[in-house]
Amino acid sequence: MAAKKAAAAPKRAAAPKKMAPPVEALDRLHAIHPDAHCELDHASAFQLLCATVLSAQTTDVNVNKATPKLFARYPDAKALAKAEPLEIEPFVATLGFFRQKAKSLVGLARALVEKHGGAVPQSMDDLVKLPGVGRKTANVVLGVIWNTPDGVVVDTHVSRIATRLKWTKNTDPVKIEKDLCKLLPRERWNITSHILIFHGRRICLARKPACDKCGINDVCPSAFRAEQVGRKPARERRLPVIA
Repeated sequence: MAAKKAAAAPKRAAAPKKMAPPVEALDRLHAIHPDAHCELDHASAFQLLCATVLSAQTTDVNVNKATPKLFARYPDAKALAKAEPLEIEPFVATLGFFRQKAKSLVGLARALVEKHGGAVPQSMDDLVKLPGVGRKTANVVLGVIWNTPDGVVVDTHVSRIATRLKWTKNTDPVKIEKDLCKLLPRERWNITSHILIFHGRRICLARKPACDKCGINDVCPSAFRAEQVGRKPARERRLPVIA
């Protein structure tokens, strides 16, 4: 008697090809991550500003390891403004580009003291004039401290997930931000980045995203094939030149 054929594995439902419904998907993701928040440790607007500057090209975990001693020694702009970059470097030496970051911290602290009485300004225009502060950093501070962001913070996690959900076709962060602002109500701009970052760090990873554990895999157009979507292309390896 011929052996019985093994039962075929159940087929996964094909991922929808259209954009995930923005507000519905965001609401469902928020329900999955109800505690989504900024994970940079801080006790003031000034400390958050400094921590966000330090977070470029590194992780929040690494920044949070470096800032306690830094903020204990320089808790506010007036204290930091009196320092020299060389004095700051040992506090941030574990972070990438630490010399430039030390220079930026001292520069922004001095600018805050000279132009704003040591306080962190509450406008995008004033924030981006500070050394080392770009639109992304400014929006982090405006959103977390005052809930008045001028847009959606776009980092690598937000960019990746927005692409996988087909909320954007762009790769430039400024253009991605504009796309997200068109899709989502202004009152959701601040929480949007925190939700997407939480999801990106816990479920929708760059490599091996856990689509089977994702609570919106029924509306995600990249579900179960997301690994190659929204990631930076691998750099081509250059072969050595043989003379």
